[in-house]
Amino acid sequence: MTIPPLFLETFSPRGILTVEVMCNLGVIYYSFLTGLQINLDNILRAQRKATTIAISGVIIPLIMGCALYSIHRKTFKPDKGEFMELNLPKAYLLWSLSLTVTGFPVLAQILANLKLLYTELGRSALDAAKISDTYSWLLFMFLVPFTINDYKGIYTVLSIVVFVGASVLLVRPFLTRIIDRRMDEGEEWNDMNLLMVLMGTLLCAYITDVLGAHSISGAFVFGLILPHSKFAEVMMSSVNDFASGVVIPLFFAGSGMRMNLGVVFNGENWVYTVLLIVLLCTPKIISTLVATYFYGISVRDGVGLGLLLNTKGVMALVILNIAWDRSILRSSSYTIIASSLVLMTMISSIIINLAYKPTKRYERNKLRTIQNLRLDAELRILACVHNGPNARSMVHLLEGFKASRVSPLHVFVLYLIELTTHGGFLLINHMEDQNLEPQKLTQTQAELEYISNTFDELAEVNDAIRVDTFSVMSSYATIHEDVVSAADEKRTSLILLPFHKQLNAQGSMEIFNSAASYRDINQNMINVSPCSLGIFVDRDMGSLFQPNFQILTLFIGGPDDREALAVAWRLAAYSGVQVSLVRMLLYDEAAEVNQSANVEVEDQQGMLSQSIDKEKHEELDEEYVNSFRLRAMNNEDTITYSEREVHVGEDIPALLNDLDQIGYNLYIVGHGKGRNSMVFSRFLEWCDFPELGVIGNLLVSDNFSSKSSVLVVHQYGYGGMVFGNNHESTRSLSNNNVQV
Repeated sequence: MTIPPLFLETFSPRGILTVEVMCNLGVIYYSFLTGLQINLDNILRAQRKATTIAISGVIIPLIMGCALYSIHRKTFKPDKGEFMELNLPKAYLLWSLSLTVTGFPVLAQILANLKLLYTELGRSALDAAKISDTYSWLLFMFLVPFTINDYKGIYTVLSIVVFVGASVLLVRPFLTRIIDRRMDEGEEWNDMNLLMVLMGTLLCAYITDVLGAHSISGAFVFGLILPHSKFAEVMMSSVNDFASGVVIPLFFAGSGMRMNLGVVFNGENWVYTVLLIVLLCTPKIISTLVATYFYGISVRDGVGLGLLLNTKGVMALVILNIAWDRSILRSSSYTIIASSLVLMTMISSIIINLAYKPTKRYERNKLRTIQNLRLDAELRILACVHNGPNARSMVHLLEGFKASRVSPLHVFVLYLIELTTHGGFLLINHMEDQNLEPQKLTQTQAELEYISNTFDELAEVNDAIRVDTFSVMSSYATIHEDVVSAADEKRTSLILLPFHKQLNAQGSMEIFNSAASYRDINQNMINVSPCSLGIFVDRDMGSLFQPNFQILTLFIGGPDDREALAVAWRLAAYSGVQVSLVRMLLYDEAAEVNQSANVEVEDQQGMLSQSIDKEKHEELDEEYVNSFRLRAMNNEDTITYSEREVHVGEDIPALLNDLDQIGYNLYIVGHGKGRNSMVFSRFLEWCDFPELGVIGNLLVSDNFSSKSSVLVVHQYGYGGMVFGNNHESTRSLSNNNVQV
C-alpha cells in the first residue's frame, strides 16, 4: 500500500505506526461503548414502523450503492498513478455497505442540539436509527469477513454466529447476575473492576480477530451483552473521554489524510464528482420516503427523517479504511465515498435546523405574573430541579401555595439533565422506557423516578394540586431555551429555579459537583423568561406546616417587590404561617436618584428605550402596600406590617441584621429592577450574585450570619424580561387578595 505524501510530511514511518495502533485501540473501545448504548431488549420489542424504516434504510442503500459504484467505474477517468480495482465484488460490497450506516449516538447528540429530541420527528428518527445501527453491525459482522478471508469467509461467519450465540445465551446472564448483585449491594466500582471490563473488551476483540472477522465486532458484542443500567453509566464516564475525545479525532484525521481531493476535483472530473457525491446522499432519503409512505407520513417529514438517518458514524469510516488497507478501493473511489459521508453528516443537521427549527409560538399568556393572576384562576408553576435535594426543597416551598377547587394549583416539574461528552448514552436511555426494575435503571432514570415520587407526595396531600413531571436533556449553555418552551407551552405564571449553591454539613453554602453551571442557567433565564421568575436559596427550610413558620417580605418599591408581595400573600393563606411585611423607606442619601439608570425594554417589535415613570410606580406601590395593611389589620395574629427608615447605605445591612435576630424561616424579596437609587446602584457593583439583587446578595452572603432560606422574585415585563403585547397593567392587591 502506498503511503500518501501528507502522511509522510506529518508523521515519520514509526510515528504513523504508533498513531495507527492508538487509533485502532480507540476504535475498539468506541465500538464497545456503541454496543453498551444499545439496549438489546428494546431492539427486540421495537415497533413495526421503526423496524420497517430501518430495514428499508439498509436494503435500498445497498442496491443503490451498487448501481452508483457501477456508474462511477464506467464514467470516472482514473489518475495515471492509480491501481485498477480488480476485486470488484468486494469493492461493490464495501462501497455500498458504508451507505447503510446510521450513526446512532451521533444522531442523538444532533437531535438534542437542534432541540428536536422530544418532537415526533426526533423520536421516530431515534427509534429507526437504533434499529438501523444494529442491523448495520450485523451486516458488518457477517459480510465483511468475506472481504478479509475470501472463500474462507463462510467459516468465519459460522464461527461468529457461535461466538454471538454463546455471548448472548451464556456470558450475558452470568455477567448480568454478577454486576446487578454488586449494584444492589451498593459496592463502588474501583479501578481493578473497570480494568477487568476493559480487558474483557480486548479479549472479545482478539477472539473475533482470530476468527477472521474485524476486531471491533467482538468489542461491540461485548458492550451489547453487558447490563444496561447504572453500570453502563460508570463505564461511559470512565472510557468515553479517552475513546471519543482523544483517539477518535485522530482516527478521523487519519481517514481524512487518505483522501486525495486533487484527483477527483481536477479539470476533467470535477462536475462528475460533485454530481456523484450528491447522488450518494440520496439512498437513505429515498428509502425512508418509501417506508414512510405506507404509514401516512408526509413527504416533508419523510425527507426530514431521511436526512437525519443520513448521519454517519465511525463504522462507515472503518468500512472504508478496510477497503483502503486491503487495496479494494482506489484513491479516487475512497475519496468520493468518504467525501459524501462527510457531506451527509454536515448538511443533514443544517437543513433540518432550517426546516424544523422550532417556530411554534404558543398564544401569549396574559397572566404571566402572580400579581396579575386572580384568586379564582388556576395557578401554574414550572418548578425546575437538577437533583433529588432540589426536588425536596421545591416541594417544601410549593406546599405553601394554598390550592382549592376554586383556585387550583398545577405544578409542572422539569428535571434538567446536562448533556455531557457521553451524553449520547444518557439521551438514548433517557428516551427509552423507564418502567424497569430499580436495579436496571440508570442513575439518571433512578433520579427522575425519585423526583417524580417526591412531587407526587405534594398531589397526594391536596386533591386541588396537580403535578406533571417532565425531563429535558440538553447542554447547559442552551437548556434555558427548553425551559422557556416548556413555560410557554404550559402557560405558567411563575418559574422556580434552584440557586447554584446548597447547604453543606457545616451549615455554609457550597457548590456541589457541576452546580456552578446552574448559575449560568439562572442568569440566562432572567433575560428570556416568558413569565415571572423566582430563584430559591434553600437553607434547609423544611416544611411550611411546621409550627410557627415565619415569612418576611422586604418591600422597597418597584415591580419585583410587588410580585414578591403577591407570592407572600399566596403563602399566607395557610393557617399557622406568619407573614411579616417590612417596608424600607428611603430618605436623604438613600433616596438619591441615579439619573443614568434607564431601562431598556424589549417588546415584540424591537428594542424600546423608555424612562420608568417614577411617580406611577410609587402610586402602585402605595396602593399595593395599603391593601396589605388593610388586611393585616384583620389578621393581626398571622400578618404584621412595619416600616423602617434607611438614610445611608450602611443602614441596609444593619437593618437586615436586626431583622434576622427574629429567626425568620423564609425571606421573600424582589430582585429590584427599576430602582434608580444611587445606594442600590453602588451595592450592585460589588454583588457576587447579580441575579439575586442587592437584598438577596446580602442575605446569601457568607458575611451575613443568616440561616434563613431566600426566594428572590423577578416580575415578568420589566428590566431584562420581555414586554409582551398582552401585558396587562398592574393590578392592586385588592384584586388578588387571599382569604385568610
